[in-house]
Amino acid sequence: MNFLFQPVKTISIQELQGRLADSPVLLDVRTPSEYRSGHIKQAKNVPLQKINGYNGEKDKTVYVICQSGMRSKQAAKELTKAGYDVINVRGGMNQWTGQLAGGK
Repeated sequence: MNFLFQPVKTISIQELQGRLADSPVLLDVRTPSEYRSGHIKQAKNVPLQKINGYNGEKDKTVYVICQSGMRSKQAAKELTKAGYDVINVRGGMNQWTGQLAGGK
């Protein structure tokens, strides 16, 4: 199976907001400084350049978010290759209107 041409599943920021109550695995692939400037409370910071070192549970769907959706799409491709079920959040933090957590 060729992962390169496998489309990345995506959802909108609104759909993500609807799923947060279920405490999904949410990875924020922005830089640590971007993450500290404000992130979704349950998001875990795994910068894109370190995504290949991510070691999570493979039986859980992983949601990835960045600032605009470009880096998270790259991260989603990498995680899919590594065997994760991944969903990219379209529009990223640019479209997030919910509460933000600051700091680490």
